[in-house]
Amino acid sequence: MGTLLIDKLLQTVCTQRASDLHLTVGSPPMLRLHGHMRPLQTKVLEPSDTTSLMKSITPERCQQELQEVGGTDFGFAFGDMARFRVAIFKQRGNIGLVLRRIPNEFLSFEQLGLPAVIEQLIQRPRGLILVTGPTGSGKTTSLASMINWLNNTLDRHIITIEDPIEYYHKHNKSLINQREIGVDVPDFPEAIRRALRMDPDCILVGEMRDLATISAAITAAETGHIVFGTLHTNSAEGTVNRIIDVFPKDQQDQIRTQLSVAIIGILAQALLPRKPKGLVAAYEMLVVTPAISNLIRENKTYRIDSSIQTGRKHGMILLDDSLFNLWKQGLVEESEVIMKARKATELRERIENAKKGIFDEEPDDDEEKD
Repeated sequence: MGTLLIDKLLQTVCTQRASDLHLTVGSPPMLRLHGHMRPLQTKVLEPSDTTSLMKSITPERCQQELQEVGGTDFGFAFGDMARFRVAIFKQRGNIGLVLRRIPNEFLSFEQLGLPAVIEQLIQRPRGLILVTGPTGSGKTTSLASMINWLNNTLDRHIITIEDPIEYYHKHNKSLINQREIGVDVPDFPEAIRRALRMDPDCILVGEMRDLATISAAITAAETGHIVFGTLHTNSAEGTVNRIIDVFPKDQQDQIRTQLSVAIIGILAQALLPRKPKGLVAAYEMLVVTPAISNLIRENKTYRIDSSIQTGRKHGMILLDDSLFNLWKQGLVEESEVIMKARKATELRERIENAKKGIFDEEPDDDEEKD
């Protein structure tokens, strides 16, 4: 019963190109399709259904973790059609599952609409590149696209450290070793330390979630490697502040200095429903110039936004400008861009003006503000 059902459900997820499958007691299976929740026309799930579905796909070690701490996650391949990242949890004493579809094909920078400057940044010999945004904003997909580009273009040794591994990469021009937390290596800091002894060119750190990981990632970037990392922050400015705030007060000045040298770019992204269907991403891009490096070192991060605004010739853009462009191109509903905006009132005003034919003055690109 379990296996038969899960295969049918996963087949449906793949053919409809849904992003997630939700299985919880008291509801029929639900798909997340183009950002919206849609019930499948099947029976309402009972406790025995979710338990048998869980058992049909979950490795023994994860079932044990579920018993011990009430939740677990892992990745698995569904034939050649897709991979899934699975989160299993208990709710009201029953078992719930969320399965996120990870497509098998890599998207190009053009398909993702990534800022053009990304291609230059990822070819730099060293430095920290951060991809940030809330859960489900497409960070994994953007990073997979970058690793895939490097793999197809340059001869590098790339090490990914993930929890769990999502996209599988085949060796091409580059050699790619993918290590999974809990399977291949116990934790992120340990994995980064080990990676430095493995003659890497690029290291991907799946999640920079604590002081030890962040610290190890910055060190790796300083010592002549390109390091990709992700954080759950919504803006470039917020990302810099988050990293510094993780450290104890007496270390923050030193970290500011380290970070100002190590960091070369921050890409913050948000995913929105595209009209009439599908999804489209909005991006904020910070390219760390010497002037911005100074702002980070001198604890003047509140000036980062205006530096992004005047830094367009370096390939920078603010999230709200990107959202405005998506609205102006007719790709996204006004209500959706306002919802994702960092300064919603200002963006709403700008859209109202644009409807009347009044557009903002383009900022003067020659003004280099320090």
